Amino acid sequence: QLCFLKSACQHNQNVTQSNHSLYKNPFLESFEETPLLVAVLTYMGYGILTIFGYLRDFLRHWNIEKCHVAREREEQKDFVPLYQDFENFYTRNLYMRIRDNWNRPICSVPSAKMDLVERVSHDYNWTFEHTGKVVKEVINMGSYNYLGFAENSGACADAALESTRKYGVGVGSTRCEIGNLDIHEELEQLVARFLGVESSMAFGMGFATNSMNIPALVSKGCLILSDELNHASLVLGARLSGSTIRVFKHNNMQSLEKLLRDAIVNGQPRTHRPWKKILIVVEGIYR
Repeated sequence: QLCFLKSACQHNQNVTQSNHSLYKNPFLESFEETPLLVAVLTYMGYGILTIFGYLRDFLRHWNIEKCHVAREREEQKDFVPLYQDFENFYTRNLYMRIRDNWNRPICSVPSAKMDLVERVSHDYNWTFEHTGKVVKEVINMGSYNYLGFAENSGACADAALESTRKYGVGVGSTRCEIGNLDIHEELEQLVARFLGVESSMAFGMGFATNSMNIPALVSKGCLILSDELNHASLVLGARLSGSTIRVFKHNNMQSLEKLLRDAIVNGQPRTHRPWKKILIVVEGIYR
């Protein structure tokens, strides 16, 4: 994932707009609404499970039903509790019923398809036993492997092997540690041409990349225009910078353009001085 940070510095507060702008047409985004029957049955299911959960906790409290959850020992009751029974209510009474569908151990490369270790439970998903069998070719829908980089064969693996032979094994680190390479600058030029901007900066993805680099780009007296669905790392970086933050609707260029026009025309609150910088923050890939 790459986060493209486009900084718009205005000194003369002039707005230029090409005649072939892509943003003249209204922005329309629609999603399929949840059927009423599905929504009602879902909430009813949660309600029933919650009621039975309280009933089962009552039975566990009086040792009528066996409790498998981690609990404090009687001799440790006077200490600060390590386990909060009420906070674990969902895990105890709802999640355990469907736990077999989650946290499945894999035994292959996590590519578009993968192999799962087969397991069984004899105590309603509190513990599992491996059968020794493998479930083959299961579709992977829970991975960050967006572009197939985790494959051990194919175009991505071949390109990684070629790059390793050419540049060595250390190029996976940051540019300030290992050094700037021609492929870094080539990537930035390609991104700039794709976005139709003057230039761009590319960073290796990471939580610290977003949270630490944004304060280096902007500070107090600057304005950040942030997509409403940006990752928490971007939100944290924006807050740490001390800049004024305004949020525009997700992928809505009309909302962004309106905020940008208002910011340029009106300037900073109270003083109406021009913003030192205006930074537009948007993700390349949303989870």
